[in-house]
Amino acid sequence: MKNLILIRHAKSSWEAPLVDKDRPLSQRGINDAHLMASQVEALLPKSYIVWSSTAKRAKNTAYIFAENLSIPIDTIIFKDDLYTFDEKSLESVIKSCNNQFDNLILFGHNDAITNFVNTFGNRAVENVPTAGFVSLSFQENDWKNIQKGKIEKVLFPSELKKHDPPLTGKQVH
Repeated sequence: MKNLILIRHAKSSWEAPLVDKDRPLSQRGINDAHLMASQVEALLPKSYIVWSSTAKRAKNTAYIFAENLSIPIDTIIFKDDLYTFDEKSLESVIKSCNNQFDNLILFGHNDAITNFVNTFGNRAVENVPTAGFVSLSFQENDWKNIQKGKIEKVLFPSELKKHDPPLTGKQVH
């Protein structure tokens, strides 16, 4: 059985005129990434490998999750080919995962993530928002052979914000 956790990078900033790949997280993105990371520990498998796009916003999201979940930063594998918005390219990268790893956490981009989830999941997800978390399980034992999987958990920042009292004066950094 293979388990895949897809996390879309948190909200990025458009304030500075930067190349797309160099855009940093906005303050909302930083706050949302911390909020999500603080809530997902119970949803993670005991062991896993972590991959991230090389885009600054994805890397920074991965760093925030790593900090909150005590994942050693030097274990995160940054892959240029995860800087993609195309689900076929994303599928190709996922299917290249070494079979010694049953659990993969991946930080990437839309539309690739939402389209991948809708192709490989067992129910429709209209949109995976920034900092969104989707966990899928596959019956196959070989990453190359994954087909239709089961969506185990979907968690979005907006759902967590509905239940939490707003931050008063104190911002998460």
